[in-house]
Formats: sequence, C-alpha cells, structure tokens
Amino acid sequence: MNAESNKMKMDLVKAVESWAISQPDLVALYFEERAITYKDLNIKANRMANGLQGLGVERGDRVAIMLPNIPEFVYSFVGILKLGAVAVPFNTLYKGGEIRHILRDSGAKVLIALTNFAPMINEIRSELPALEQVILTGERNLIFAHPESTAFIQLIVPIDLISDVDAAYEKMGHILLDIVKEFGVENAWYKHRGSVRVGGDKIATFVISEVETVRVINVVLFLAAMDTRDFLRVVWVPPEIRDKVVEPLTSVEQEAGKRPSWKEVKTTVTDALKREFEIEIKEGAMVRDELFGYEKLCSLAGKVR
Repeated sequence: MNAESNKMKMDLVKAVESWAISQPDLVALYFEERAITYKDLNIKANRMANGLQGLGVERGDRVAIMLPNIPEFVYSFVGILKLGAVAVPFNTLYKGGEIRHILRDSGAKVLIALTNFAPMINEIRSELPALEQVILTGERNLIFAHPESTAFIQLIVPIDLISDVDAAYEKMGHILLDIVKEFGVENAWYKHRGSVRVGGDKIATFVISEVETVRVINVVLFLAAMDTRDFLRVVWVPPEIRDKVVEPLTSVEQEAGKRPSWKEVKTTVTDALKREFEIEIKEGAMVRDELFGYEKLCSLAGKVR
C-alpha cells in the first residue's frame, strides 16, 4: 500500500469518526428508505473492528468482503480500515473458482459474506489454508409465495412494541420453530436470522421491517413442495446467479408427511403471536390495490405456464 492510498484510508476513518462526534445525527447512508446516521455507522464499524480483533485480525491482515450494496458492506469496510487491516472486496456474482482464486491469491484471513453463500464457501474452504474465519451476515434471497403451497401472514404492530429488533428476531425465530415442530417437523432448527431450516433447506422465513410508525412482520411458511421455476418465468433472474438467489426449500408436507390446512396454520400462528408478544390480533383484509396486484401476479403466472 503506497503513501497516498494509506492517507486516503486514514482520511476515511477520521472523516467517519469526526462526523460521528460533530454531527452524529447527520445521515451517512440511505438504504431501502432507511436513514443511517454517522453515529450509527461509527458504532457498527467499531463493533466490526472489535469483533475482527477478537478473531485475531491484525494490522496488515487481509479481510475479504463478499457483500452486495448493503449497510453491512460499509460497516465491514470501515471497521477493517480502523484495524489497519486490508479490505479485499469482490463481486458477489463470482462463482466458486473465481472466489477460490481471489481468496487464495489475497491470502485472506477472514471472509465476510452473505449467509446464502455459505454452501458455496464450504465447498472450497478446504482449498484455502489461509482462511481462518468466515463471518456470515444477512440474506438477500427471493422469497416465493404461492396460495397452494405457502402460508403468508403479515402482522402490523405499533413501533414501540418492538424496540429491540434483534431480540424480536430471536423471539420470532423460536416462535416459528415451535410452530413448525408442532406440525410434526421435529428436526427443524433456528439459527440464521430470519429463517427456520431442516438441514440446509429453508422451511419458513420471516422479516421484520419498519414503516413509518409501525413494525411489519412478514412470515412465509412452506406447507407443500413448490417448483420455483414457474416464478422464474415471471420474475427474471440472470441464469448465472439463480443458484444464489433461490435457496433450497423444503415444506411441512415433505418433512412430516401431512400438509396442515390454512385454518390450522392461521390459528396456530396467531395464537402463538398473541401469547408471546402479549397482544390482541385483529384480522385484516387486502385493500383494493393489494388485491389487484396479487391477482395480476397470479394472472401472469397462469399465462406463462
């Protein structure tokens, strides 16, 4: 690293830290209509730096970043620079051989990547002697839903009911895990944020988001086998990345031998949410625009079969 690039590195870190002190509420990043301040950015970058340091990363070590344009990329990049380590970002569209070449050539000690890249990384990890740690974060997958094979439930609650989003994810994950087990899938597990799995296959998924003054919890439970190829005829995804955006799926019927009815799912899920979040749930209905959009999607899917 030459003197000029080293100066740029120091300037970036100093700039973030300076703005975090002088104007902490100034917006540093916008992501999906969410504003992230310099204070938040600096806190997250410090956490990343401390975490990497705890894993043994030192000045001059290479840390690879395989993330798309999400806030975690920025937190990671700045955190790496804070340690004096070297960031090695690369394209998330790369395949196994390309990833192996970059990681081996750079001598990366740590790799930060999306959770859904884990299977691909595991396939080549034995060929990367320098790679000591893999840090997984987030998921950027397409979530498919179909009235014949999935149950989709949306819960809208006041924002003050869920002040700690991380804790809410943990609670919601275990609620969904208990529900899946109640339907007979005993070997299900929850560890990755936002998804319940059987082995490496996803059987249920959820996301908690903020919209103005409310929190929205969207839950998708896979009840029966679903062929995602029908959806890929409607939602275009470049062939070279389909294996990255479409995760292996399983379902309650495939794992337990029986598909629960929508009424069973609805009752079980709402009762669990009422009990765990200590709230009353009132049933809602699709508004006109939502219903039109849903019917339009079904119509498109019907035309391409």
